[in-house]
Amino acid sequence: MTQPRRTLSDAERLDWLRLIRTENVGPITFHRLLDQFGSARAALDALPELAKRGGRTKPLRVASKADVEREIAANRRFGARLIASCEPDYPEALAAVDDAPPIISVIGHPHLLRRRAVAMVGARNASLNGKKFAETLARDLGDAGLLVASGLARGIDTAAHVGALATGTAAVVAGGIDVVYPPENEALYRDIVAQGVVVAESPIGTQPQARHFPRRNRLISGLSLGIVVIEAAMKSGSLITARMALEQGREVMAVPGSPLDPRCQGTNNLIRQGAALVEGADDVLRALESLRPPRLGERQRDLFADAPTREPDESELARARALVLENLSPTPVTIDELVRGCQLSAPVVLTVVLELELAGRVQRQPGHQVSLA
Repeated sequence: MTQPRRTLSDAERLDWLRLIRTENVGPITFHRLLDQFGSARAALDALPELAKRGGRTKPLRVASKADVEREIAANRRFGARLIASCEPDYPEALAAVDDAPPIISVIGHPHLLRRRAVAMVGARNASLNGKKFAETLARDLGDAGLLVASGLARGIDTAAHVGALATGTAAVVAGGIDVVYPPENEALYRDIVAQGVVVAESPIGTQPQARHFPRRNRLISGLSLGIVVIEAAMKSGSLITARMALEQGREVMAVPGSPLDPRCQGTNNLIRQGAALVEGADDVLRALESLRPPRLGERQRDLFADAPTREPDESELARARALVLENLSPTPVTIDELVRGCQLSAPVVLTVVLELELAGRVQRQPGHQVSLA
């Protein structure tokens, strides 16, 4: 089911934060638990037994009340807000994404997140011309009323933020809301806090690591109607962001470049595959003119909605666990494929996957896929 838009009580916010900070609970699992149990408190109570049923032998590390109270206090001292995905100030386009963070940290001017947004990403080692183009494009898109979102990285990201600073820009960071990376963008970060908005998924104080950046990238595209890629090599993180944008149903656009420059091979290939070609702001505005932010109700229907009124008994679940494990491998498969392959009901498979994930035996993958851990 879809969570109604409402403001959480202090007690509910604490429970939400405890649940998402618990071991083996990611955004999709969080939403599954909330859908199945109705509240974060009920889900927290159910976690130990679910993990045990999935085969876990040692206790699941559940975030303590004291730990999340310290996190809430640290955000307050820093001047940041914690906004839950069901709350009115949470970006509606991001809330419609299946793996939307249940809680984000925000500092600056959160009202900017209500505007129609476009993401701009590209090479960290961008050329002078690439950075100049990105800055001009961002300024023109901002003047046209769009919020420009990027990741505060070197190169194209920095140029995009600088160009849109006067009209509003959103920086999505990979670490905690208080950690500036790269450090050389400290002054830019302060300017964005003063004139734009900064968004983080990781707990305050988190130092960014390699695994955080793909997660950060899905937020950049999730906030936006579409994404513009400027200078990207064939195996760059910017192309990962473009792929995530496609999976989220966003428009993908790219700026063409010289075939002699390796930094342009990725963008040229995106255009070859059907991405809209961008030579100026008018191209972006035309591509986005008929698009509206995805609404919360557009999130894929949760298969728990089809759950039978009768709870499956343990013998049925034991058989299902064996079938699910037999059909899984380190290569990801979609949940739909797993349901068909096991010839079990979707709610039973989802319940078993939930148990196995909490036990640390399976992992969620992009595109509604799962694999053995």
